[in-house]
Amino acid sequence: MAPSVCLYVDSLWISPYAFSSFVALREKAVEFSITEVSLIDGEHREPSYRARSLTARVPCLEFDGFALSESSAIAEYLDERVPSGRRLLPERTHDRARARQLMAWLRSDLAALREERSTVTMFYRFRLPPLSSRGESDARKLLRIAGQLVPADGGSLFGDWALVDSELSFMLHRLLLNGHDLAGPVGRYAEREWQRPSVQAFVQHARPVEVPHRYWAYAGTPRPDAAVG
Repeated sequence: MAPSVCLYVDSLWISPYAFSSFVALREKAVEFSITEVSLIDGEHREPSYRARSLTARVPCLEFDGFALSESSAIAEYLDERVPSGRRLLPERTHDRARARQLMAWLRSDLAALREERSTVTMFYRFRLPPLSSRGESDARKLLRIAGQLVPADGGSLFGDWALVDSELSFMLHRLLLNGHDLAGPVGRYAEREWQRPSVQAFVQHARPVEVPHRYWAYAGTPRPDAAVG
């Protein structure tokens, strides 16, 4: 009997963490349903969801009655729970440690870049100002680290695909989708990873036509200038 699996994601489909868990499930070839949670309406704070997810955050994975939030924990759980599927973390010990390092870093650093090129700007078009000095510094750091790790042919970081490849490509697309050119192996890597079917399934998923006005109050940021294109 197939397991009962449900992934709870943000209703705007812009969360990099929901992206990670969605891609992980697709790569594991696990059949799963989706439940959208409206963060801007506070649905993640409702008692039923809070009790399920423990941390009241998205994504949350429910797998045969066991619920788990935090995307990095979900990835490790899926590798152990579904060992027959594609590995999400590299097989070799040092590679796996490096992947964990990068996944933790992508979740905790580059604050200015994540703010100035937020995920809402990846999926909805706005006229944005140039990066600030802090944003530029973060972009340089991102490109420096990616440049040290991406192979010369623009292939996956550890030979075979790993979930961190999709996560790093997502971060690089904060720049690419907002008009920043990326040349050489890093650019080829980011573009190639972006075309992966599991990634495109998330990227092309239906979203609201416009960002709800109440989103900006929830995000605590002013609405960017009028959309272009």
